[in-house]
Amino acid sequence: MIGDGEPDIRAAGGVLLAADSDGKTMVAVIHRPKYMDWSLPKGKLEKGESWQEAALREVEEETGYTAEPIAELPHVSYLDRKGRRKLVRYWLMEPLDGGFEPHGEVDELRWVAPEEAGELLTYPHDKELVDTALRRNRWRRIKRVLMPWSRQQPAI
Repeated sequence: MIGDGEPDIRAAGGVLLAADSDGKTMVAVIHRPKYMDWSLPKGKLEKGESWQEAALREVEEETGYTAEPIAELPHVSYLDRKGRRKLVRYWLMEPLDGGFEPHGEVDELRWVAPEEAGELLTYPHDKELVDTALRRNRWRRIKRVLMPWSRQQPAI
């Protein structure tokens, strides 16, 4: 993390992945008019809230989707625009229910293919997180397919 000690700002968020009608993985990216950027949903922890609770709340507030956390992803630390040390913990998530409605904080949500997410996202750390989330999601799908066979006893 940048600097020593506790971060000035604690935040949490998610990389929301879902399959389209053809089974291709899509990534949710949001546009924030205040910052004129494309990013992943995230926000500050509220008092008494755990990191994962904050991540789930922020994803729902910013995207309109309730989600299931699948796996924690690498954290990101950086200096924000005001020079404060910020630590953000992210989770790979799948949407359960909901739908996007524009609001003051987020005016657009796009479900995009991974390549388009890489082109659209403003911050390099968001692009890296999407790549990591996609690798973890692929591995999770592979394990799901292989697990029944891996549990079978070998024939003697």
